[in-house]
Amino acid sequence: MTVVAALDIGGTKTAAALVDGEGRLLRRRTAPTPAAAGPGAVLDAAAAAVAELAAAGGPYAAVGVGSAGVIDAAAGTVLSATAALPGWAGTALRDELGRRLGVPVAVDNDVHAHALGETWRGAAAGRTHVLLVAAGTGIGGSLILGGRVHRGAHSAAGHLGHVPVPAAAGRPCACGGTGHAEGVAAGPAMVREYRRRAGEPAGGGPEAVTEPAAVTGLAAVAERAAAGDAVASAVLAEGAVALGEAVGGLINALDPELVLVTGGVSRCGPAWWRPLRAAIAATTLPLLSDVPVAPGTPGDDAALLGAARLALGALA
Repeated sequence: MTVVAALDIGGTKTAAALVDGEGRLLRRRTAPTPAAAGPGAVLDAAAAAVAELAAAGGPYAAVGVGSAGVIDAAAGTVLSATAALPGWAGTALRDELGRRLGVPVAVDNDVHAHALGETWRGAAAGRTHVLLVAAGTGIGGSLILGGRVHRGAHSAAGHLGHVPVPAAAGRPCACGGTGHAEGVAAGPAMVREYRRRAGEPAGGGPEAVTEPAAVTGLAAVAERAAAGDAVASAVLAEGAVALGEAVGGLINALDPELVLVTGGVSRCGPAWWRPLRAAIAATTLPLLSDVPVAPGTPGDDAALLGAARLALGALA
């Protein structure tokens, strides 16, 4: 049976796996991404991860890559990227990895790869029209139409976090604009808002002026909400409602069979999921009120499976 290698390259970690043609993950490893050392180091580390897996698990026929950034899948290049991967924009990802590994390489955006994996062997298996929402440090997404990734005219489709929402009016967004969903619904935005309302220093840490110790991340906000902290619950709910309004509008415009929600924010529990679902229900058209909204596959599996699917496509 054909075996391919899969890579999921992010700003902090790179996951790699060997996957067979039936979508079974045979071997896998995860290592920090040497982002600060530049694109060459990131590519070398990715190639080394694949080589290490192959040394233990046998040969592979092709490599599929899901990468952070806006990716021109046809050209195999990175069109733009955030500061999490310095210098990544302009990288000839397909050709550089192909040169290092000596096999066909196919590349796409990491969220698109995640969506492909969900529709192949994940939570959306068997569905052909799927909206995937990735809520974490930023808000991203992917749309599968007729079983294919919709990338848009400029390879930029999926920037769900930059849909305007009322709750974000006047709030700055990482893109340089204001009023976008990411400015109120992304993990860092909710942490900042909680610290502001709770009177904690912006950076948290030992200089905090409240008890218990200052929040250092979204998981702590979620824990406080679960313990009955009214401020934490309100902040999570406001972020969830903002995202839910954006998603509801997208459901109206795109008519998916299923909406999958993934990413670190989706692990915030009922204090986040309840208002998210309520906002989606309040925003969608009656005809679309039964579109299911569900969590995606936990962990890296779906993204790696999607990357493997890209690799198999390179062999077709």
